Parts: sequence; structure tokens; C-alpha cells
Amino acid sequence: MSPVNPTILVVDDEPFNVDILLEYLADSAYAIESARDGLSAWELLEADPDHYDVVILDRRMPGLDGLEVLARIKQHALLRSVPVILQTALAARDEIIEGLRAGAYYYLTKPFDHDMLLSVVSTALEDRMRYRHALEESGVASRTFGLMREAAFSFRTLGSARDLATVLANAFPDPQRVVIGLSELLVNAVEHGNLGIGFQEKGLLREQNRWEQEIEARLADPAHAEKQVSVRYARDADSIRVVIRDQGNGFDWQEYLEMDPARALDNHGRGIAMSRLISFDRIEFRGNGNEVEVAVDVPGSR
Repeated sequence: MSPVNPTILVVDDEPFNVDILLEYLADSAYAIESARDGLSAWELLEADPDHYDVVILDRRMPGLDGLEVLARIKQHALLRSVPVILQTALAARDEIIEGLRAGAYYYLTKPFDHDMLLSVVSTALEDRMRYRHALEESGVASRTFGLMREAAFSFRTLGSARDLATVLANAFPDPQRVVIGLSELLVNAVEHGNLGIGFQEKGLLREQNRWEQEIEARLADPAHAEKQVSVRYARDADSIRVVIRDQGNGFDWQEYLEMDPARALDNHGRGIAMSRLISFDRIEFRGNGNEVEVAVDVPGSR
């Protein structure tokens, strides 16, 4: 993915809907391609899985429908980290749950709202860029880091969180799977944990394009100057475990383990659910939520 000109694939069997999406995205810096059915979309994705950065996917199409395309994407080793925005006229709770559980962490309902579309696409691309950078780094030293049995780390910034996610991912059998979840949880420990940025507040900051500016301001605040995130890594014959602990006041973590349809259209808040479903075999929050342990089984141990 080029950070200057990321590529979006729009998939819809209705030419009118494709035209609307293309018009709404016309003034962006994105390269836009389209497919008029699920099979054509899958052929494009499978032929060049590294080419696309976001897929805007219609749920209801003849032949290979949106959920079937989504299932194939999530089962593909190279495509599974590509964000999929599922767009549909169906707004019923059960329909949204079905899409979210299938892996559509971004949702749009028809008729499209211009500002909402741009916000969701922007968020999906930010996630893709972050994951892509981590994936590009993840294969460099995996054999060496795989020898590590115990380690301890501490950090306080978003940059350090992302760097550490890349390093730790190399110690796992499948770095590309794990790096997504590690990045989400380590970033959460900084922004939501130590810096106390709540869910609603983050949403507002993102809408105003002030999120990273607020992060830097809080990191410079003497009230947060001494706060660290601590990380412990341990590997034995059965599993690899990472414990992440921040110095914040905790949060109600139970409501974020699953994708809540009430938050389906929000521009953030998917990290814990994504970590649980994609990256780890087990995830356990403790106490008030400022400590979490994740685990991945070692192949052949069970």
C-alpha cells in the first residue's frame, strides 16, 4: 500500500450505488477500483492480495454474495487483515451482528451519508496502514525472537507501542496473525489506560482530527509523565503468553469483547474484539481491566 495513494475496491451489483460511492470518494487521494459482483471481486482480490487496502462490500448480491466474499477474505492468509466495510440497506440488529461476526468491523447502511462514509474509510485505512507497517517488519527476525523464553518491557508512547508490537510478534509462530492484536492492546494501554481517553472522547477527537494532537498533549502533561505500560512475555512448551498492564483506572472491558451492533457505525472501538477473534487463542482481562493476558498455543502442544 502506498500511504499517498491507497487502493479501495468497491463491490456492488447496482451501478447506481457504485456511482454514488465513486462520486463521494472522487475528491480523495484514493485509487478506486470496482467490481459488479462477488465472483469478480474475489478474482481481483485473489489475483493480487497485496494490492487492495480497503474493500467496500455490498452484502446482498446474486451468485457469490457479500458474506461469502467476506468469509473467503478472512480465511485467506494475506487478505485477512484487509479491512472490509460491509454496506447494506439492512439495518436490523440480527443482520448487523451476522456481518460483524463474519469479520466486517466497519459497517455502512444505505442510503449513504457522505461524511460517515469518509470517516469510516479514513479509519479503516489508518488501521490498514498500521497493520501493514507491522506486517512488513514482522518477518525480519522471527527465528531469532522465537528463541526468547522470557522478557519484560516498559514504554509510554504510541510509537513505542507499535514498535513493541512488531518485536513481540516475531516471537510467535504466526507473526502476521498476532501483530494485529498486540498493536491494538498496546495502543489501548497508552490512550485509554494511562492517558484516560474514553470511548466517546476518542470518537469526538477523531471526528475533529485532533486525536494524535491530544495524545501528545497528555503525554507532555506532568500528571502523566511517570506513567508506564509494563509488558511481560513468557513462553513454555504449551503456549506463549503476554501480560500487558497500564497505570490507568481501568474500564468496563466486558462490553468490548464482542462487537456491539450499537457501535457498528462508530469510527473506532473494534480493537479488543478484533484481538480476540483474529489474533489470540485466549484473552483474559483482570481486576478493573487495566491488566490483560493473551495467549497463543504452540503448534503441536495440544
